[in-house]
Amino acid sequence: MRKVFLVASFFFLVAFAVAQQPPSAYLKAKSDLEAKEYGLAKLGFIPFLAEEKFGALSNYAAFHSAEAALQLGQAPEAIELLLALKGKSWEQSEAQIYLLGLAYFQNNQLLEGLQTMKTLTREPFTGKIYRASFEKLKTSSSSFLITHLNEFKENQGYTAALAYVLQQKVSMSASERSTLNQILQSDAQRILKDRVLDVVVILPFTSNSEQALSSLETNNFLLELYQGIALEVASLKAEGGAIQLHTFDSKRDLNYLNALVKDPTVLAADVIIGPIYPEETALISAFAEVQKIPFIHPLSNLGERFEENQFSYLFRPSLSSLANGVVKTLKFQVWGTKIAIGYSGSSRDEQLGILLQSQLEKEGFNLVKVQKVDSKNVTTFLQGLGVRRGNRPSVDQVILLSDDPAIAQPVFSLMESISTEVPLLVMDSWLGFNFSNFEMLEYANFYFISNNTPKYHSKEMNDFRNLFYEKHLQFPSTNSILGAELVHWIHSNAEFAQDFDLRPSLDVKGEQPGRLTWGFNFQKVNNNSYSPVFKLESGELIPLN
Repeated sequence: MRKVFLVASFFFLVAFAVAQQPPSAYLKAKSDLEAKEYGLAKLGFIPFLAEEKFGALSNYAAFHSAEAALQLGQAPEAIELLLALKGKSWEQSEAQIYLLGLAYFQNNQLLEGLQTMKTLTREPFTGKIYRASFEKLKTSSSSFLITHLNEFKENQGYTAALAYVLQQKVSMSASERSTLNQILQSDAQRILKDRVLDVVVILPFTSNSEQALSSLETNNFLLELYQGIALEVASLKAEGGAIQLHTFDSKRDLNYLNALVKDPTVLAADVIIGPIYPEETALISAFAEVQKIPFIHPLSNLGERFEENQFSYLFRPSLSSLANGVVKTLKFQVWGTKIAIGYSGSSRDEQLGILLQSQLEKEGFNLVKVQKVDSKNVTTFLQGLGVRRGNRPSVDQVILLSDDPAIAQPVFSLMESISTEVPLLVMDSWLGFNFSNFEMLEYANFYFISNNTPKYHSKEMNDFRNLFYEKHLQFPSTNSILGAELVHWIHSNAEFAQDFDLRPSLDVKGEQPGRLTWGFNFQKVNNNSYSPVFKLESGELIPLN
């Protein structure tokens, strides 16, 4: 009897074990679901929905069938399947609630979805709920979100979506601003920052409130800069980039600017571009340090006042970086020790001339002449150095510091009329002057100091030129190129570890190639320290070292 009992027990256990294995048809449906064959999977689970026949297995069949239905865009069917599971005690009950919330979202039953998910209060579901809520609600109306804020304020995705929606509005009511300020001070703002790169542009488009951006003349350098910025943002968004542009007019009014930095959109910025004038940049730089928001001056080389600031940057090389690039090149080329420097009356050129004089003398160069020049005396300055027909120059190289075409034109005319091999170092802006054809000169004696020099003949530049022309029916200026490259540089270095900050990426990457320019190096400095000197050979720029 004992042996008979043991044998019977053995067969009972085997039968029980076999009964616990899901049928092969169910496993096939599960495999189809994993292979993203959602139509086949949904049909495959249907035979197993009968609870009286399959017991607990029917719960899983309903759950997975609902998953397949959602992937097929059949939200009503998914809701019906999941509601049938409501209240049942089984190990996937929380996952079923989360999936039901997603089904409501897909069916545009926002309140039902939020109320369903609200019952889940622990990870991993809370994080998933926050992200799903943000993605679904960021296109909702602000009135809907504000109306139900008290009910769902614990959902950080909900509050982040409300902040995002409010920031897109051209104007906000006092209550909306108050609501946004409260959200920005909460942890919910972290979710918003982690998903969208908010670029705030503050430029002095006008000098009074009655004018508008559209009233700017088409040759205004600020408009050119902005057109490049806006076009690159639009291109990145078209490629799926999570980036948003917010534009403000500083109006050359410090009182207005001081009020503007209290705007919630500016407070929530990930990065601020502009303004450009000294009194304005001083205010924004101080604000950026307090708020820990990277502030970038888009055009200036005068950044020594920012050297002690952690969050203020020059997009272009500082005076020190420009001088270092020139000195390094002259030491490498060994053209001789006698140098003359002519500089225009601009602040940058005067300060750079003085800095170069000091650094070159320390390196053993002989500064034969250092003089301010203008359109009237620049040829006299050169001829006084022996740079004239039939005479041997008294210097080994000349440095001319100016972006003024009125100075460049008489210099170029002189070089066309005489034959001289003396190296002439000028700013790279001379490459863009329409009166200059450097390849027609007998000697290729012009060399160009890089100041974020455009890479004129690259494929990327051709693509950008064509895109710009399609948008504005004209080709981009240097300022437009710099505006686009600035946004590309920011986006390339956008990392959100906690809050957005450029510094970690810049220090790790060091020297970086540009897209429309020759490149950057912001490693451990707050300006582009990559400033070589170029020669022009067969129509192409080549760094001397």
